[in-house]
Amino acid sequence: MDQLARRLGVPDAVVIGLGSMLGAGVFVVFGPAVAAAGGAGLLPALVLAGFVAFCNATSSARLAARYPESGGTYVYGRERLGPFAGFLAGWGFVVGKTASCAAMALTVGAYLWPGQARLVAAGAVLAVTAVNLRGIAKTAAVTRALVALVLAVLVLVTVVGVVGGPVHLDRLTEADGSARGVLAAAGLLFFAFAGYARIATLGEEVRDPQRTIPRAVPLALGVVLVIYLVLAVVALGVLGADRLAGSAAPLVDVVTAAGLPGLAWVVRAGATIAVVGVLLSLVAGVGRTTLAMARRRDLPGALAAVHPVRQVPHRAELAVAVVVIVVVLLGDVRAAIGFSSCTVLVYYAITNAAALTLGRDPDRRLPVRVLAGLGLFGCLLLAVNLPLGSVLAGFGVLAVGAASYALRARR
Repeated sequence: MDQLARRLGVPDAVVIGLGSMLGAGVFVVFGPAVAAAGGAGLLPALVLAGFVAFCNATSSARLAARYPESGGTYVYGRERLGPFAGFLAGWGFVVGKTASCAAMALTVGAYLWPGQARLVAAGAVLAVTAVNLRGIAKTAAVTRALVALVLAVLVLVTVVGVVGGPVHLDRLTEADGSARGVLAAAGLLFFAFAGYARIATLGEEVRDPQRTIPRAVPLALGVVLVIYLVLAVVALGVLGADRLAGSAAPLVDVVTAAGLPGLAWVVRAGATIAVVGVLLSLVAGVGRTTLAMARRRDLPGALAAVHPVRQVPHRAELAVAVVVIVVVLLGDVRAAIGFSSCTVLVYYAITNAAALTLGRDPDRRLPVRVLAGLGLFGCLLLAVNLPLGSVLAGFGVLAVGAASYALRARR
């Protein structure tokens, strides 16, 4: 089969990880998470989601170093657990992350032109697809620029909130949160971390994958967790639980509450840039998993083509773009977040189950088998504690995929 070119080093891998996460967490999911957990539950939920993501990141990095090719857990599941487990992981990832792409695109539209959000969302999908079709090096270069701009805006919001807010630390505990609410919020917040393993999905394009991937994945995750915690404290301390839960643009509300409404346009621009960065890497990741599934005929074989010059899965990328555009014309951001979280949590449960079959790793100080077991349990726990509609939709889609696999196997 045609191979993709290995062009990404550790810095590029970390940048792609950062670009895959920053926009999703800060600008989209804090509001729904606070509504689920209450003010007192936001920080514990964030730490729990980050811990589960760390367990998954450890498992993903080990597996990606062993199987450095496109497809992520679709490949790992097939190799370690059997074809059905791999198919279920790939199906859940492609469907769930397609919903994530739609959520990110609609968020771009909501920030840029609320009255024509769906039209702008479709244009954003076309734009990032055009960048990705030029090659993974171009994707990394554009992501690097986007991440630098986003970090500058987040630093600005933090400083403005701390200096002018002010940050009322008592608001971090002013609302009650149930254990079920914390678990539901953690499941939603996992959406904000799920980009950490994007580099594993792009493993076929990484130089020296045995060294690069295990370094890049946890490094990107750690940086993002620190950023999320700081901004969660600032946003909750300035706005309070009730206002944050109802906010469609919490960081805009932070600078407004701090007495600098003139900076709102800067934050909106930063939000747009951040979400475009997430969308860029999401479309690339879904395209690579589609490529891997097409290579093994779990999706139409025509999607396995690799461009002879750009060395990208151009047919898979274009197919993903078409589906996402259809979804953005019909979908809803918050519904997409919950649905995507459910299917992706199942995807990472399979990642951890596959990692458990690797045995001990004498070169690592971390208890990797314990972390894989905790990651498996944590993913399933968070998945079943999501809002009921998200659970039913997510497991319903997985059931449809399983039924289609059984029919093809029988034929």
